[in-house]
Amino acid sequence: MRRKKRQNKITEKRKIQKEICRIPLLFLVLLSVMCTADLTGCRAGNPQGQTELVPLDESDTDSDKPGTDIDSEQKDQQTDREKLQICYVHICGAVKQPGVYELTADSRLFEAIQMAGGLTEEAADQVLNQAELIEDGSRIYVPTKEEVKAGMDIGDTLTQNEDNAEKAGSTSDGKVDINTAEKNELMTLPGIGEAKADAIVRYREEHGTFQKIEDLMEVEGIKEGVFQKVKDQIKV
Repeated sequence: MRRKKRQNKITEKRKIQKEICRIPLLFLVLLSVMCTADLTGCRAGNPQGQTELVPLDESDTDSDKPGTDIDSEQKDQQTDREKLQICYVHICGAVKQPGVYELTADSRLFEAIQMAGGLTEEAADQVLNQAELIEDGSRIYVPTKEEVKAGMDIGDTLTQNEDNAEKAGSTSDGKVDINTAEKNELMTLPGIGEAKADAIVRYREEHGTFQKIEDLMEVEGIKEGVFQKVKDQIKV
């Protein structure tokens, strides 16, 4: 009887030990199942395990290109310059740097005066409409205050009377008298710079007045080429 009881206890004890041994095994099985599920889910979402590439919008790509805006601005500026027309104006008289100047067709008289170095102190600026539009090929003579007092005719265009023309070197027909013109007036002629203007004045002092316009070629430094440029703008 006792032997049977002891055997039952031993059998029951072994069952308990077996159950205890099963717990870690069940835990391992459960853990394995969970890991397998996670891996399966990842593969289902991205079968090849690759990173997705998002294409860029072409507009974004173009905007990031360096120099795109700069090139566009340069093209606009070039187009604006092409639209502007160029004209030439001859400004002389009481300005600091008389001569022929290149301006845009929409320029005003005051801009031409600025290019000519501005007015001299003797200039009669009150007779000028400096807001007037200039015309291509025009000749603008700025009179002095003394010339205005001497009787210069002031109208829509600045013209000189015969007496005043003798003083200033320009005649009423717009030609420069090479016998009476001062250095600054001579420099308004094409191809006549400061050195040639001085040579003309010096020639008159040494040889007297010119008898004909062709005598201008006797002046040092003035040859056939220069004479051809000025022959239609001078007189004696």
